[in-house]
Amino acid sequence: MKVNKAINTDKIILEVNDLSKGPYRELVRMKKFFGFLARLMLLGALVVLAAYFFLALYYRRNFPVNTWINGIYCTGKTVEQVNEELLKNGPAENTQPLRVVILGGGGVSETIEMSEAGIRPDYTDALREYLKQNAGGFWVNRLKNAASAHLAAEAYVWDEERLQAEFDSLDMVTGELSKKDGVLLGYDEAAGYYLKDGNRGRLDTKKAFDYIKACLSRGETVIDLTSGNCRYDREDTPQDREQRELWQKISDFTDCKIVYDMGTESILLTADITSHFLERQEAKGPGQEGLPALDTDGSLLVNREKVRSWVEQLAEEYNTYKKEREFLSTRGDAVTVKYGTYGTRIDVEAETAYLFKAVQTQRAETEIHVPAYKQKGYVRGLDDIGDTYIKIDMTQQRMYFYFEGELVLDTDVVTGDTSKRRGTPEGIYYVYSKQRNRILRGADYASFVKYWMPVVGGVGIHDASWRRSFGDEIYKTNGSHGCINTPSEKASQLYEMVKVGMPVIMFY
Repeated sequence: MKVNKAINTDKIILEVNDLSKGPYRELVRMKKFFGFLARLMLLGALVVLAAYFFLALYYRRNFPVNTWINGIYCTGKTVEQVNEELLKNGPAENTQPLRVVILGGGGVSETIEMSEAGIRPDYTDALREYLKQNAGGFWVNRLKNAASAHLAAEAYVWDEERLQAEFDSLDMVTGELSKKDGVLLGYDEAAGYYLKDGNRGRLDTKKAFDYIKACLSRGETVIDLTSGNCRYDREDTPQDREQRELWQKISDFTDCKIVYDMGTESILLTADITSHFLERQEAKGPGQEGLPALDTDGSLLVNREKVRSWVEQLAEEYNTYKKEREFLSTRGDAVTVKYGTYGTRIDVEAETAYLFKAVQTQRAETEIHVPAYKQKGYVRGLDDIGDTYIKIDMTQQRMYFYFEGELVLDTDVVTGDTSKRRGTPEGIYYVYSKQRNRILRGADYASFVKYWMPVVGGVGIHDASWRRSFGDEIYKTNGSHGCINTPSEKASQLYEMVKVGMPVIMFY
């Protein structure tokens, strides 16, 4: 059975409208407000997030806020902009080199002033690396804490024309441009033989200039051209090879490795000495002056007279026998004294014979040679007296004994009687003997002495027990027969210290 029941829609609409007038209406309003607020906050968050990401992206190419590099404020600037400011203002500290050092090989070194060549430090790579490490989201950290960094340049830039001009002015470059091709042997009176080699070790100036620029772009300021493959060799002609062979013979000869042991000095027979020993041939044409002569076997000829000439020069420099020498006396003035029996004399004949033979023999090891002497002093060298000697001042009537530079004995003495022309002879002599308990005899005397140290002929140093006083001017009227009378105690001390051969300097 169906039941039909009519629905009153007007009543339903009326009931709904009634609900909108009550608490429900307020609820709807609040819901709309919070919905709007949520949308607004979401929008704000999106804006902030967008701004953050925008700044993060911006600071990947520009330096973050509160960033200082080498004293330059960098916020918002690009790498290129900061680099330009650093180039303009220079480094904050004087840490950059002022010049570029060019090593040409063979010990040759020259410099290029950076300021003259327009060379400046380039910070681009260092700035990019710094920005990479501090880019993106790291900019937020700079809002509260400023960052200050000091960066060193990792490369250099330059003015092409100015750098080229400075390079062209280098001695190694101008020398290369003026160098002639070929090999030529030459001779100089002072330095001896030399080789002008225009084939080996030539400098490729274009390659060298490009290599310098490449090194600067890598931040290098000490540039070794040998590492840049900037040198090359030209091919020798037959005449060049002939000159090289002759030069090799000269080099082998002059490298004799003989060292003269002169005592306190030594003399190495270097090429500038030994090259003068060679016999020279007559010039056969331009550039052939002074070339060494060869025997039939192609060996170098040694000139004996030239060897002797050098030995004579050596003797002239080191010989002192019969020469004069100036001393500073203990009393304070300068005195000139002539060498007597003491002194140095080199045996020129023996040395010439030795050296003439020795230089013709090639040596693999150094030979130390003591020259032959006809006479040598207590010490050898330019100063053959040294710092151990006896000094007798006959004007002041005092004797001094210096041992290794230190005054170890100082005493009054009585020397030869000048009123009777028995004055003690001036000169540089030496103690040639030592004796104890000796009777000294003369035409009118016989004196017993405990200590006898003869110096020249019958004149020597000895004790004089018969004297009660020494010094003053006794020697002028009551002096000795020429000997140096010394107080017994001092004579005893001297006798114990002195050695045969020690020099004795006597002067008024």
